[in-house]
Amino acid sequence: VFNAVTAELLSHHQVEIKQEFPKEGWVEQDPKEILNSVYECVERTCEKMKELNIDIANIRAIGVTNQRETTVVWDKTTGEPLYNAIVWLDLRTQSTVEHLLKRIPGKNKTFSKFKTGLPLSTYFSAVKLRWLLDNVEEIKQAVEDGRAMFGTIDSWLIWVCICGKNGGIHCTDVTNASRTMLFNIHSLEWDPDLCKFFEIPMEILPNVRSSSEIYGLMKICPSRESGALTGVPISGCLGDQHAALVGQMCFQDGQAKNTYGTGCFLLCNTGQKSVFSEHGLITTIAYKMGKDKPAFYALEGSVAIAGAVVRWLRDNLGIAKSSQEVEKLAADVGTSYGCYFVPAFSGLYAPYWEPSARGIICGLTQFTNKNHIAFAALEAVCFQTREILDAMNKDCGIPLSQLQVDGGMTNNKILMQLQSDILCIPVVKPSMTETTALGAAMAAGAAEGVEVWSLNPGDLTAVTCERFEPQINPEESEYRYARWKKAVMKSMGWETSGGPSNGKPK
Repeated sequence: VFNAVTAELLSHHQVEIKQEFPKEGWVEQDPKEILNSVYECVERTCEKMKELNIDIANIRAIGVTNQRETTVVWDKTTGEPLYNAIVWLDLRTQSTVEHLLKRIPGKNKTFSKFKTGLPLSTYFSAVKLRWLLDNVEEIKQAVEDGRAMFGTIDSWLIWVCICGKNGGIHCTDVTNASRTMLFNIHSLEWDPDLCKFFEIPMEILPNVRSSSEIYGLMKICPSRESGALTGVPISGCLGDQHAALVGQMCFQDGQAKNTYGTGCFLLCNTGQKSVFSEHGLITTIAYKMGKDKPAFYALEGSVAIAGAVVRWLRDNLGIAKSSQEVEKLAADVGTSYGCYFVPAFSGLYAPYWEPSARGIICGLTQFTNKNHIAFAALEAVCFQTREILDAMNKDCGIPLSQLQVDGGMTNNKILMQLQSDILCIPVVKPSMTETTALGAAMAAGAAEGVEVWSLNPGDLTAVTCERFEPQINPEESEYRYARWKKAVMKSMGWETSGGPSNGKPK
């Protein structure tokens, strides 16, 4: 919860959501667990506000933000999800992508680039939805019966929180729609030709709205006693990276931010014109702040694995009990000692779009220990950002003079210093790192009919920041970056879908 005048964070609560990995490369979440985590966060935050003697009647609007491509299909008559949500970095759709490629002349992955801004990839929602329609009998049946609804997580939450099966609003915003591969980013409408190509019935798609308007009012959740925010309008909706762009106040052409979460996402505002990348970036809608306001566009570089690599070191290898411990392991050695880690667990996203890549750690010697691997993992996040920034500089022609950063991983000071060293430019981190939530709050508060938050640049509160300046010489940085690129080349072409049971012994 934020103060609409000062943008100060007043109260918050968070809950970690379980990821499920039913098979190798599959990543799922339970849509009901996501929903319950939202209810829990709302109730606990409101309790904390009462403890601070802040009247929750002062909460004027609710904003929603979400991991964008995660796909869910539910039954509008029962209100129940028909399958787990397939998470954005899930890889099960690799064979779906290969099958679809065969239908495209020249197997051109960028066949829809000028309509959608996106390459054909396992990343985007359309192929996840295609997989669900092909493989889940309940979903096939629900579509035939006219009961099925598709959405990204924002659509699922808004539908349930505004009456659900008793008249819920089935909508999404332009930023989330622009990540499906089914949306024309120029006409701002679902594209009939793309829906036909993916064989997706248009009637299951949500209505597309702007990022800042009243979608409906929050209702009491029947399973909860209080429903603290009943009657408050839900009036902001942005995919998480777009929300962070807004929260970082990147409203000017050429302003950019990088968010370090599960993945890593660098977005650069290109104003009211869509810029198409020649260097592996994607074109996306940045935001549309009202029904009658213009859409703004951004270039984006997406990295699948950032914070997830720290989680992997903790949960899979057990070399640390917490993220803080990974930072300490890295700090204790201050070098990877020639060890390089390419965390291509879900293939490589920008700028390669290479689903066959897999994670590798190379340059190992008998001297290498867990500290060096921890350092190499943090360095990998920084190298991936450097690759995207290089591509963005080539596309935009104006190198960034500093990088604005946010997200949970930015609390890691070693990582931020490393990032500055590897980019050879300052890294600027706001003292309040919850900029994704802030962006959603700004969109909600600025909506017509709410109007408690001004988005005029002169009215926006200056944010206090921490700066990290480069501390190594550029030659050292270039040498390490060149070695990283060599390691990336070695990670490619690892996985083929035609191998015997994906390389597992029979």
